[in-house]
Amino acid sequence: MTTIRPAKNSSAAALVGIWSILMAVFIITILFVGREILMPLALAALITFLLSPLIARLERWIGRIAAVLLVIMILFGALGGAGWLLARQVIDLAAKLPDYQSNIETKLRSIRLPTGGVMKRATASIEHLQKELPTQAEAEPPAGQPGADTTPIPSRLTRAGNRLANSLPSNASSTQTAPIPVKIVETQNGLPRLLQQAVAAILSPLGTAALVLLLAIFMLLKREDLRGRIIRLIGQGHISETTRAMDDAAHRVSRYLTMQCVVNAGYGILISTGLYFIGVPNAILWGAFAGVLRFIPYVGPWIGAAVPVLLSFAVSNSWLTPILTLSLFLVLELINANALEPWLYGSSTGVSSLALIISAVFWTWLWGPVGLLLSTPLTVCLAVMGRHVPRLQFLSVLLSEEQALSPAEECYHRLLASGVTQANTLAERYLKANSLTALYDNVLLPVIIATEVDVQRDSVEEPERVALYDNLADMTEDFGSRPSVPSNLEADKSIAEKVETHPPEISERVLVLPARAERDQVAGLMLAQLLRQRDFEVENLSAQMGAAEIVEAAVKAHPDAICISVVPPSTLIHARYLTRKLRQRLPRVKIIAAFWGATENVADAAEGLRESGADETVVSFAEAVVQLSKFAARSADAMTPASLPENEEQRLDQLLALGILDTPNEEFFDHMVARLSRIFQVPMAFIAFVDHEREWFKAQFGLPTAVATTRSAPRALSICSHTVKANETLVVEDISRDRRFANNPLLKDLGLRFYAGTPLRINKLPVGTLCLLDVKPRRFSEENRRLLQVLAEEVVMELERRLEPRASLEPVA
Repeated sequence: MTTIRPAKNSSAAALVGIWSILMAVFIITILFVGREILMPLALAALITFLLSPLIARLERWIGRIAAVLLVIMILFGALGGAGWLLARQVIDLAAKLPDYQSNIETKLRSIRLPTGGVMKRATASIEHLQKELPTQAEAEPPAGQPGADTTPIPSRLTRAGNRLANSLPSNASSTQTAPIPVKIVETQNGLPRLLQQAVAAILSPLGTAALVLLLAIFMLLKREDLRGRIIRLIGQGHISETTRAMDDAAHRVSRYLTMQCVVNAGYGILISTGLYFIGVPNAILWGAFAGVLRFIPYVGPWIGAAVPVLLSFAVSNSWLTPILTLSLFLVLELINANALEPWLYGSSTGVSSLALIISAVFWTWLWGPVGLLLSTPLTVCLAVMGRHVPRLQFLSVLLSEEQALSPAEECYHRLLASGVTQANTLAERYLKANSLTALYDNVLLPVIIATEVDVQRDSVEEPERVALYDNLADMTEDFGSRPSVPSNLEADKSIAEKVETHPPEISERVLVLPARAERDQVAGLMLAQLLRQRDFEVENLSAQMGAAEIVEAAVKAHPDAICISVVPPSTLIHARYLTRKLRQRLPRVKIIAAFWGATENVADAAEGLRESGADETVVSFAEAVVQLSKFAARSADAMTPASLPENEEQRLDQLLALGILDTPNEEFFDHMVARLSRIFQVPMAFIAFVDHEREWFKAQFGLPTAVATTRSAPRALSICSHTVKANETLVVEDISRDRRFANNPLLKDLGLRFYAGTPLRINKLPVGTLCLLDVKPRRFSEENRRLLQVLAEEVVMELERRLEPRASLEPVA
């Protein structure tokens, strides 16, 4: 039985579609009707984008008005000089053209058409017709020559008509009684009309150019004002989004135009140089011609190449010069199109190649050659608007060079449409550049989440969901059985380094529990595969089991760590229930709650789960692997004692020279540790000196009674020995997570979780430490580090004052 789903908001969707079509038609109509006004505005905006970066730099020193005028004057000077040079080249070319006539005739005579077949018959037919047609000289003698007819033209026309009537048959003459009327129209002088058309053809572009220049000047002078008005007009209160969109568009268009000017100028210079050495006259003219025409996409370069190639054909006595000229244009165009343009400004446009071609056709149809010139900048602006304005996102999808679907969306689409084969091909291609962890986190996990979302919307039927999960499980089993391949991505390298820092033991047993449903089990299967590749012993329980069965199975499995797999719409309630039950039955087992793909309310969920007994919460497979590796290293590694410093003997000699060991309490040091506790708001602080086999406390505040009474601790169990060995500030924000100290019996017995210590240096030798302790983890900022070091310098100054009297009592050698 087929279920018919009711259409949701079909009327609203239809209205939105109709409204979008009408709006598009309205906009295109406005662009076409108002092209005479909009084209100068667009050209002026193009010039503004091009000159704004230069003017922005100059106005810091000379002001905006002076910067704009200076740039415009430089532009006019450059254009005037180029125009004068090109005019000289054109005049020189016009003077030389008659000299090339003989070469042209020779080339044309050397080109012979085929002499047989259809061409031969067509040529013979044309020659026969030419012979049959009388020439003007045969039909009528020239005026003034003997035999020439001097009768006035009207009389001659009348006479010709009579001859025509007499030549007709008798029956034809009887039916035509009236003569053919002939009207003689005197031709007028067409010179004024020709001059009028020429003046209009010259003045119209000049007027448009003047208008464009005037608009560009005012846009450059008032660009902040125009920017604010545009934000107010189209932003509709979304100032930040509109500002980012305008900045992005301005940057992309400006970079594109600047790089295009650089590329085309270089192209023109190379063309001029090449034509000069090839021997084509007026090489500078053709180089400039080619460089300017190259601003017109697609057709401009070949129009610029046509005239030099034809000219090389005319001036050369052989075919070598035309071939070299054509090869020059082809080679440079291939280099520009395939190397320079993609490198310099290809990525700055952010528009796909197909979109650029379609936009060129559209704008050329709409605005003609000017539209072709403006097609790329206008398309860039539209693509940027679609990237930043949600309602115009369809423009980004249509025009942007970015992939329309993310890897996860493409994988989901292929699983629904084509099955596991196409999705597996996509995943294998993704794995060539990424790790298996990244594949699970960024591709397959979003597929699971998207499936559940569509199930909630009734967009995916239950059989489709089951088949999709089966396919994901098959893919996971396949990829998990392959040897791991190192990834070149920095993120994956970082994860690998963290895992290598905390390598697990083979005996580490991890149990992955689904919070509620099959989706949780599929995600757990992915985590299990990742852990098995790192030599964990992993079991992934079935989602068919109830919560009580899962708890009982966990108790019987005796795991070292448990990970609860939660995929939305499984909720915090399910995870908290399982965590609470597991913590009651397994108080010493490490428990991780994994909210796969969670982005909202993560901190609140983590706090609630810690209250229920979870040790950590993670949101990705990468985090889960790293955290479980830390747990494994923590349970497997014994305490790591600090090694002796290289200068241990000199350090001990300096400590003995202080004469401070086993001395009674002193007011300065007691006041300092109390001050430390108050400043950093920690319950414990102390000043210690590290002897050969012990750590001795000169002053302490808040230490447990056992330590405070003996005033010492074994050096092998002391964190301060690590500070002395490193001879730099050491901060351990959570002692239970640091493999060096997690199993330290002294720290465990005292319940210590936080340590911060900085060395006390005498003559650059670390003789002791100034330290802070807490029974709970805490953050310690760089500012706190510097403050602790400053206070340590005060203690060192006091120690050095104690050392001075002892030095004065030393005998002089």
